Amino acid sequence: MDQGIRRLLTLGREHFDARDYPSAESCLRQVVEKYPSFADVHNLLGQVYHALGKFPEAQAAFEEALRINPHYTEAALNLAVTYNDVGRYQRAKEVYANVLASTAGAPGKLDPFVRGKIANLHAELGDAYQGAGLPDLAVDEYRRALSLSPQFADVRTKLARLYRDLGQLDESLREIEEAVRANPAYAPARVHLGITLHAMGRNDAARHEWEEVLKLDPGNRSAETYLRIVRSD
Repeated sequence: MDQGIRRLLTLGREHFDARDYPSAESCLRQVVEKYPSFADVHNLLGQVYHALGKFPEAQAAFEEALRINPHYTEAALNLAVTYNDVGRYQRAKEVYANVLASTAGAPGKLDPFVRGKIANLHAELGDAYQGAGLPDLAVDEYRRALSLSPQFADVRTKLARLYRDLGQLDESLREIEEAVRANPAYAPARVHLGITLHAMGRNDAARHEWEEVLKLDPGNRSAETYLRIVRSD
């Protein structure tokens, strides 16, 4: 790689890190035009396209990275995310199933980066199922995400909310209490713990949780609103 192209690659990475995606795209496209056989450059360009909302271009870049290096785990996961974003959920599942198979075949052996990426894919798929009115499938995906990354308090909070919406208050309480234990400073979990407790008729406990939220996040509008409601009761 000549010095001029090397400089463009460096600038492309710097622009990407600075979230100046149009400038990053300009630099990286020149790199791949001159040197089309570098999988990591295609992967980085795919991330730029994805950030710009250019999903077909992102998909093509990640696919090219994988054509060059079929064992490129990060590119495969990025491709699965892109498939998920454009509604190709089954194809997304197939891609990261292949990632699992190619990284020793057992979730317990995944490195933390891959584990977290795949957990997020399951969570995003759960969001899609929930938005499509398929709560049972959403629950399955959230549970798969948590089997990989049980410390994800935000995912556990989503699962708890879904259980509450389904009228399964005991399950909701169990999950939201676990989310609070995983991250006591995560205010949304404590807000929803209060909501579940209130739904169970435990108003004093709900009030305590919302007061705790205001200690963590003064001015939290949700906690203030719910406190007014429970105090009026």
